[in-house]
Amino acid sequence: MMMFHRHPFHLVDPSPWPLTSSMGAFLLTSGLVKWFHFYSIDLFMMGILSIIFSMVQWWRDVVREGTYQGLHTTKVQVGLQWGMVLFIVSEVLFFFSFFWAFFHSSLSPSSELGSVWPPVGIQPFNPFNIPLLNTAILLASGATVTWAHHSLTHAEYSEAVVSLFVTIFLGVYFTTLQAFEYMEASFTIADSIYGSTFFVATGFHGLHVLIGTTFLLICFIRLTKAHFSSTHHFGFEAAAWYWHFVDVKKLLPLYFLFTGEGVIKLVYKYMLISIQKGFSK
Repeated sequence: MMMFHRHPFHLVDPSPWPLTSSMGAFLLTSGLVKWFHFYSIDLFMMGILSIIFSMVQWWRDVVREGTYQGLHTTKVQVGLQWGMVLFIVSEVLFFFSFFWAFFHSSLSPSSELGSVWPPVGIQPFNPFNIPLLNTAILLASGATVTWAHHSLTHAEYSEAVVSLFVTIFLGVYFTTLQAFEYMEASFTIADSIYGSTFFVATGFHGLHVLIGTTFLLICFIRLTKAHFSSTHHFGFEAAAWYWHFVDVKKLLPLYFLFTGEGVIKLVYKYMLISIQKGFSK
């Protein structure tokens, strides 16, 4: 006998995908350590494949529950919205720690760095070359994903498909340019605190762009299969929120990591002027 509930909440069925995802994450991190120290990539690839498998299966279940079974009611969507908001807030705090490390090291350089920033021997990127182009690409992609959202809410599905495709293309273009930027770098992640904070912060940002591009690609496939309507498309909205977060997050590395020397000099100049005014009084 089928049982029906008289409440708007979604009681999730037992699923193996949280377990397989956690196992894949463990293999991924362990494989990364093994790759760094023993130059063996087999365990790392096992983790990648496990996570991809879990993502595909878990996404399939969520799509089936929300699109075909109608389990994502208005009340459930409110919970999903709050979950996405809290996830983005956690990501903001995650990147806050990277900028904390950067400012801790740059505002008062230690004697080991020669008391200068950037450290001696580090040739920073020209912020008006690839970094500025990548920032413009991401900001343009933010405009195109907004175009896609506007088209979807007005039931203009053909325009939504085109604009979402352009957004995905810009995301792939950004990732390609960042790969070339890394290959042309004159310093590595092992070159002082500057190299470590630069590559960790920009590398994780690039990873988030890759994740967001995958998110949008899934939405593109679902859009072509008529999974979204003008009033029921939270999966796309969540992807758009995440993509806008990635857009804004790119502005901070551009102005602090790439032009860090100029920013630090301005801070020092302002502090020096304030101290001089204090003594003059």
